[in-house]
Amino acid sequence: MNLASTASAGTTWPSSFLVVAAVLVSGLLLAGPALHRRYPVAWWLLFGLPVACCRVIRTWRPLMAGCGLAVSRRPALTVVSGLVGKGAPPPQPLVPRFGFIRPTAGGFWLLARLLPGQVPEDFVKAAPAMAEAWGMHAVRVASQKPGTVRITASVTDSLAHPRIPKQRDPVHLLRVAVGALETGAAWVIDLRRIPHWLIVGATRSGKSTLINALVAGLAPQPVALVGVDCKGGMELSLYESRLSALATNREQAVRLLAALVDLTLDRMTVCRAARVRNIWGLPEQERPVPVVVIVDEIAELFLIASRNEKDEAHAAGTALIRLAQLGAALGVFLVVAGQRVGSDLGPGVTALRAQLGGRVCHRVADPGTAEMALGDLDPDALKAAQAITPEQAGTAVLASGDGWERARSHLITEADAEAIAAEYAHLTPHLPELLDAK
Repeated sequence: MNLASTASAGTTWPSSFLVVAAVLVSGLLLAGPALHRRYPVAWWLLFGLPVACCRVIRTWRPLMAGCGLAVSRRPALTVVSGLVGKGAPPPQPLVPRFGFIRPTAGGFWLLARLLPGQVPEDFVKAAPAMAEAWGMHAVRVASQKPGTVRITASVTDSLAHPRIPKQRDPVHLLRVAVGALETGAAWVIDLRRIPHWLIVGATRSGKSTLINALVAGLAPQPVALVGVDCKGGMELSLYESRLSALATNREQAVRLLAALVDLTLDRMTVCRAARVRNIWGLPEQERPVPVVVIVDEIAELFLIASRNEKDEAHAAGTALIRLAQLGAALGVFLVVAGQRVGSDLGPGVTALRAQLGGRVCHRVADPGTAEMALGDLDPDALKAAQAITPEQAGTAVLASGDGWERARSHLITEADAEAIAAEYAHLTPHLPELLDAK
């Protein structure tokens, strides 16, 4: 009797397990579309990523061979798909090895090691084939370090409808989430890490929206905002209630920038007396307020039509370069923006560009501006920026010494920016050093 019961239970257990598994799978399949709509990241991690990993593992060897990235084990033999010599099976070619597949919010990335004789450009050419084989929206290849490339795949175009990531961490000083990266992660501008930025873009490319997002993120923080807008203040006057100073023509800009240089030198004296290397080494109660200088339409500072304007342009350029050289350690940060930035504006622009470690390039009207923004950092980033179309308003390529990414800023309208500036107007620091410059 006991033996019969045991045998019956042993027979029932696998059947029950299969029934439960079938019910769970059916439930997941039915709930999948709703999960995809409401929680796309969870859907991707639960359903999409495992399928994508299987595709990568299954197709990696034939994909490498089909894209010409496989190398024969015999030096004198070229391995051709399906070719058999003297009745023997073809030897398996060597293919680049890849590491762990690491998930992102909207895709994955992995590192691949190059074989001798290969260069990253070989993998860049194979990126469209990878996207097709893996069923991904796009695949981007970037150099990681000598002998290694980073392959990043995106399952959807996260820049078409960027989501605002939830801010779980407390707000950090001088750190603002301004948009979304192509990977689905937050696009964060951290002025403590990269203190000076160059932002370029044609009309309606998204440049002003990015500045709106940056100001909206900095307005609630204990920082001073200073504006230089030589187009009569048409752009930056929106934030005037939150600005500690605003210059609306070149004459005012020269005085304001000179006052900022003096402020920087005064802070240098304080740090030297306290025997610290920057203002962050000072006690918090003695630390001067950080100053973020926003310069809109940099070309207006450098264009000249007379000898007097030439002297003003030279003075403004020299002051900006000095602020860029000294400001990072002394709490003065630059955000320089313009529709057109080229070497034809004079050597001062090129010298200033060298001091601006962060670059953002939207769609531009001339290739020289894109070259000025990204050409000295990464040729792949330059090509990506030149491929931005007028329909991709807000999309940009951002680059620094750490690499480059495609990104899109959140839509912050002019009315939103003006309202945020007015809401936090009471936080505007009073800087007497800049009063004479108005």
